[in-house]
Amino acid sequence: MAEPGTIEEAIAAATGEPFRAQSTRPVSGGCINDAFVLEGKDGRRYFVKRNSADKLAMFEAEQAGLREMLEADAIRVPAPLCCGSDDSEAWLVLEYIEFGAANAATSELLGAQLAALHRRTREFFGLDRDNTIGATPQINTPDDDWPRFFATQRLGYQLDLAERNGAPARLIDAGRHLQQELPALFEGYRPAPSLLHGDLWGGNWAADEGGRPVLFDPATYYGDREADLAMTELFGGFDERFYRAYEDAWAVDAGYQTRKTLYNLYHVLNHFNLFGGGYAGQAQRMVAGLAAEIS
Repeated sequence: MAEPGTIEEAIAAATGEPFRAQSTRPVSGGCINDAFVLEGKDGRRYFVKRNSADKLAMFEAEQAGLREMLEADAIRVPAPLCCGSDDSEAWLVLEYIEFGAANAATSELLGAQLAALHRRTREFFGLDRDNTIGATPQINTPDDDWPRFFATQRLGYQLDLAERNGAPARLIDAGRHLQQELPALFEGYRPAPSLLHGDLWGGNWAADEGGRPVLFDPATYYGDREADLAMTELFGGFDERFYRAYEDAWAVDAGYQTRKTLYNLYHVLNHFNLFGGGYAGQAQRMVAGLAAEIS
């Protein structure tokens, strides 16, 4: 384990003020990194993620993604302070945000502010660096063709991993066929490259003390905004007020009802690659449903 002083010195260098920790409070809930709150003698608090030294690039990518979201000035995210490593571990230091209770206004604001985040666009899909989705590498090589980007860097990448991880041949074969036919799901629909959170399930948002929504743990890139919306439906955690507020701010194309299965297939395949189990069967059913839509 790194000496606490190493992180303290990084905080001091980033803030321009000396920092000495008075207490360290572990935080539960994450399954990839160790996390804790570091409080200084002067009352300053920081949220720290920690992992092995070879995960520095993962933290650097998360830091870059949070900064991209901060620049959009659409919804609150924890501001990254610094990241670094020593011989034994890497760390990411973030603004500490005290969470509070969400309410009806929180859900509505979350929907409207997510739409505002998606209004930030670029001329290409992807990002200028790769990052991770959970513990899995996420490839973000820029491309100006969304169906091609998703077919190769999202669906194709996960299928390659699934094949190596022992997924049933029928899933891989059907998934490869879907890759080839994927443009049919985008006939008459040309999404803008919107700034996405990228991993927007219910566990990656909360309300601050004032009841304002906060997004965290992103897998940021520029893509079809429907991909963020689709994931909100995969595991729950978002209510009807959220969806109405988003729709009021930026109406969703009718084809979303089909494409959301495609976008969530990416995450279900990723769960198979991370955890195995019944996710292969779920992915198979999703592929079959999409194939039926195309035929």
